[in-house]
Parts: sequence; structure tokens; C-alpha cells
Amino acid sequence: MKNVFFTDFHSTPRKNLFKKIEMLLNKAGIEEKIKKNDITAVKIHFGEMGNHSFIRPVFVKKIIEYVKKIGGKPFLTDTTTLYTGSRTDAVSHIETAIKNGFAYSVVNVPIIIADGLRGNASSSVIINKEIFKEVSIAHEIVNADAIVALTHFTGHELSGFGGAIKNIGMGCATRKGKLEQHSNVSPFVKKSKCVGCKKCIEWCRYGAISIVDKKAQINSELCVGCGECILTCPENAIMINWNETSPVFQKKMAEYAFGVIKGKENSSLFVNFLNNITSHCDCYPMSDKTIIEDIGILASSDPVAIDQASIDLINKATKKDLFREIYPNIDYTYQLIHGEKIALGKRMYKIIKVE
Repeated sequence: MKNVFFTDFHSTPRKNLFKKIEMLLNKAGIEEKIKKNDITAVKIHFGEMGNHSFIRPVFVKKIIEYVKKIGGKPFLTDTTTLYTGSRTDAVSHIETAIKNGFAYSVVNVPIIIADGLRGNASSSVIINKEIFKEVSIAHEIVNADAIVALTHFTGHELSGFGGAIKNIGMGCATRKGKLEQHSNVSPFVKKSKCVGCKKCIEWCRYGAISIVDKKAQINSELCVGCGECILTCPENAIMINWNETSPVFQKKMAEYAFGVIKGKENSSLFVNFLNNITSHCDCYPMSDKTIIEDIGILASSDPVAIDQASIDLINKATKKDLFREIYPNIDYTYQLIHGEKIALGKRMYKIIKVE
């Protein structure tokens, strides 16, 4: 049974929310996780341009200050996206982060996109699990001494909910890793968009793309699934086969999460924000209305336990299985069950309230 520390959003003039966040981090044992001069990856979702429900930068700044206070050397980080949007490459991603309020002058910490300029700065991590023997993790996540994952808990159309497991499992994977989780076949070319410019051919290191009848064509036998051609195409003609089933997707995500914290089991902390909760994740270029009142903030050393506790708190507050009602065809427990099975964490937990 793992401890999950919890504080609600109620505050007073003598104990405001910033003070409560500091108390929460202290009780969760952050000082045991981060040693002096540890380069610490503070994993965050900066929000797609047009979205506004992500974790508030002022809360992030408080956590950054605490990491610095105990001697850590933090950097804010995320990875490039598989889909084409405002965070597709490192340049656009950093610009989006700044526009969404995460400028250095606000959070007082540098932003480093962990998988490099185009999402191909990777490290292979051996995990030997049910689906993957090795996973492709963002290079600077692997290089970091410690990780603090700050998660805005939301609904998700493929996994039922997006919590700590998704934040690190998907959010710390390279472009290749994201493609492995979402699809079991190679990308394809939408011929109506392709202009035959050959830029994808010049970029592909594996000779998997050729021109047939003035249109690009991907050879699935040669394609290694790195996903780099998706970003390279100036016409957005190379498409992802979003064909993985939800149960397998969730299991893959949990196995990638295992790879992220491998070697950092004693230097990882997870913080879930249960506020501004919407049906969709912050990858959408908009934010719909919230579906539940703000609940609180949780912290734990266990990503499975903190996600299980988050779901239970939401269901208790709404008196129903909220995300199962929103996505009736998605069983979100696969990521929790598989996470426990592969020793990512434990579903049994004890809530310790911090007041």
C-alpha cells in the first residue's frame, strides 16, 4: 500500500494555496527524492495553443522554487507531439509554452524540450515487459537525475482519463515511442495532399519512402516507425494510423511509463492537479467547460496509486463513475491493472490529508 498525500483548494490568509503546495511536497518526501545538484526534469504539459485549462504557471513556479530550495537544478520539460499542432517541433513548442505563460520571467527556470528539435533525440531503455522489450524515451529525460511529473488530470478519448501514467508514458516518449503506442502499422500518405516534393525521401534514413506516380509512398517493410516523416512533410500529407485498441494502448502506455522511471524509482515524484477538469486532454486547441468542481492536489511516489486515488476522489465527488459515463466504450482500468502487473506501482493506497 502506497501513501498518497492530498490537499484541497480551501485556503485562508494565513495558509494560502502556495503554502499548502509547499507543505504537500514536504510531506510527500520531495527532499528524499532530489539531492543537492540533481538535474531535475519537471515534466509538464504546456497546453496546446488555444487551450487554457493546463496547470497554472504560478503553481508551477512554486514547485520550481521548492526544488531549488532543497538544492535541485530543475528544468521544465515536455516532448514534441506526434500530431501536427503548435507543439510539433521544439521551436514551436517553446514558443507555445511562453505564450501560455511559462516564460522564464514567470517560472524562473529554463525550458528544454526533452526529445530534441524534431522529436528524435532518444535513448533506448530495456524493460523486457509483456509488449515491449525496449522503449524509446526522450534523451534528456533519461539523462536527468530526478523527475517531478506535474499532471493536469483530465478525461481522454482513448484511455478514459489522462493522469500521471499518461503524462510520463506518452509525454516522455520520443516521436517513435508515441507512434509505437498509438499504432501497430506504418504511417500512410494521403495522396490528395501530397505534391511529390520529395522532402520526406531526403529525410528518411531507412529508404522506406519512394515516389510512385508523382506521389510519395511508404514501404511498410522498410519503415521502422520513427514518425519523423510526419513532421518533415510541408503539406501534412503523411498521416498516422490511429488504429491501436484502447486496452493495448493503455498497456503500452504503462510499459513506457515503466521505462521512464527505470533507474529513477527513488528519485521520482508525481503531483496530480484535480482542477479545471475537462472531458478532453490539454492537447486540444481549446478548453471545454469543466465537468466537475475543483477537488485538490495529490502527491505520491507511485504513479499507479496517485492515478487510482484521483479517479476514486472524482467518483466520490460526483457519486458516479464519471469518465466511464463520458466514454462508455473505454475501460480505463487497463492502465492501472497493467501498471500494477509490471511493477510500475500499486493500486492500493492510503490517503494522507495535508492541512
